[in-house]
Amino acid sequence: FQWSSPPEAIERFKSQEIWFPPPQFYEFCRLCNFSSLGELQKFSSERALEGCERWMPVMLSAADGFIQLLPGDELYPEDPDYTGEKKMMMSTDKKVEDLTKEGGIFHRIVIKNTNNLAVYVNIQAKYKHINPLMLKCDNSDYNSRL
Repeated sequence: FQWSSPPEAIERFKSQEIWFPPPQFYEFCRLCNFSSLGELQKFSSERALEGCERWMPVMLSAADGFIQLLPGDELYPEDPDYTGEKKMMMSTDKKVEDLTKEGGIFHRIVIKNTNNLAVYVNIQAKYKHINPLMLKCDNSDYNSRL
């Protein structure tokens, strides 16, 4: 076990030293909004009673990668498969970049390969949650000090 700040964990992920699945990458990007554990604790206690919602990512297979669509994204289906019974998988012949250029409302994790992820979010988070910083694995634009 090793303690790592969110930016350090992302750097270790980018260098393929460690691996974590896309939902954890999303959460590390959210944690990059906080500069200290105290700031995170304050945020958590202030929004604790606001509520939460169940999310089920829907996978979209593109010509050059995958996109995990999350609630609020313009491509997210109206009736997602919350149980896994339908084995819902959407597909397109378009490239990830084209889907991004064409779109306007994003809440997604782009997966180019195992250690190349990007988070795109421009929706208003519900229940006073905070959106993740929009990071690409090849970009180090974060300043969390957790």
